[in-house]
Amino acid sequence: MSTSVEIRNPKHEVTTPAGGSARPSGAWMKDLSASLVVFLVALPLCMGIALASGMPPASGLVTGIIGGLVVGFLSGQPLQVSGPAAGLAVIVFEMVREHGVAALGPILMVAGAIQLVAGLLKTGRWFRAISPEVIHGMLAGIGVLIVIQQFHVVLDRTPEHSGPANIKAMWGAIFGGLFPLNGSKEEAAALVGLITIVVMVLWERFRPAKLKLVPSALLGIVTATATAQIFAMSVNRVKVPENLGQMISLPHLSSMQGIGLSTLAGTALALAFIASAETLLSAAAVDQMQTRHKTNYDRELMAQGVGNMLCGFVGSLPMTGVIVRSSANVQAGAETRRSAILHGVWMLMSVVLFASVLRMIPTASLAAVLILVGIKLVKPAEIRKLARFGKIPVLIYFASMITIVSTDLLTGVMVGVGLSLLRLLYTVTHLDARVEEQEGATHVHLSGIGTFLAIPRIAQALDEVKTECEVHIHCVNLRYIDHACIEVIEGWTEQREQNGQQIHIEMEKLHMRYRAPVSETVS
Repeated sequence: MSTSVEIRNPKHEVTTPAGGSARPSGAWMKDLSASLVVFLVALPLCMGIALASGMPPASGLVTGIIGGLVVGFLSGQPLQVSGPAAGLAVIVFEMVREHGVAALGPILMVAGAIQLVAGLLKTGRWFRAISPEVIHGMLAGIGVLIVIQQFHVVLDRTPEHSGPANIKAMWGAIFGGLFPLNGSKEEAAALVGLITIVVMVLWERFRPAKLKLVPSALLGIVTATATAQIFAMSVNRVKVPENLGQMISLPHLSSMQGIGLSTLAGTALALAFIASAETLLSAAAVDQMQTRHKTNYDRELMAQGVGNMLCGFVGSLPMTGVIVRSSANVQAGAETRRSAILHGVWMLMSVVLFASVLRMIPTASLAAVLILVGIKLVKPAEIRKLARFGKIPVLIYFASMITIVSTDLLTGVMVGVGLSLLRLLYTVTHLDARVEEQEGATHVHLSGIGTFLAIPRIAQALDEVKTECEVHIHCVNLRYIDHACIEVIEGWTEQREQNGQQIHIEMEKLHMRYRAPVSETVS
């Protein structure tokens, strides 16, 4: 039972849980400081993910603003921060390439509506019912795609349309642009990216404990931008419109011309599914990081749906709950949803007041940040964890990852889910039957699940039993057996007993109703 502490003073009276903050002003200050940390983490990622999605950097900033001001107010996990996520960059890039930027808005509005309806139908928890090997394989595949795609951007080149094409083009990018060293534009961009990566890695490795909340991405981009400005380096820079109105692109019906209804529905469903899964997994992680707030998954799903409908309406990127920003929010000491909302306010102010500063940032620097993000998505530690449960989870992990890299995100996820279902089907229908001779008696050991699909395996094992010896059939390790298998065992037992053979059936631990024939000995 929780206790509470009552605090009285002449100005106000507050009751708070024991161990919590008793002063509203103290909670406000924590939320304010946490919101600034989250803003500094989110700002470069919003622009970088937009570039990785084949969209203008401004579209990522608009999504970040909506994620803070709207979804932050409605979310089912107050400490979760929403915005553009690397997990959706790949599917958005493919969508924009196939259907154009203008088609993203209507498709995203449909995806948001699907999320909203799913939340209203209280299906939030079911979106988490995806096997871990599929999720980790999906994230690893996304990480690989981001790395090989942003490799070209960090050289101020345009990425190719698919994973295999990007891998193939790497050779030409290295030996046709970067080498031989001759002062080319690719070399200047690569230097900017290298500076960003070096600063980030060194800061994460050696930063003082008192400055642990200062994001490495911000320091890397500031250093690279300052270097590019001081030396007047000829590299591509971020393009940000002069005002907020120019960042908004309202949808038009003409943008959907040539897109079939099945394509629209399929793409929207894929977007909604992946965004919802990533959001709710992030929310579950936030639940584990703190004890102040527990997630209302259905409300979180509805909030994401509203946010994505708004993002589609203004022509910006899709959003999810993002674990990087959410964990930064928790670690910075956020107490309430005010932190997520305020981070959206700072995003808005940066666009309105400091657009000229944002336009100084080299795109190669943002690409370098995303390369490190992509590398972190490929986690060898997860493979070792999955290996504890056998080879099959590892196989599903690599199958999902390789399919995503070689084809597309949706196909990879479906392959992973399909393999997981096949594994489940095998598990719930598999029966092991082992026959061994011990001290003049034959022992038949049955374990697993005994359904009608297991009848051939049971019959084969029983046929191996000799007719002249005593038989013990051990069923105690069966987790389930249906009437079809029981009839097979009973029929075989009756035939053998008519020939004078002794049969003993052991099923005392079996959790089912079973009435043994009178002729049997049940121990």
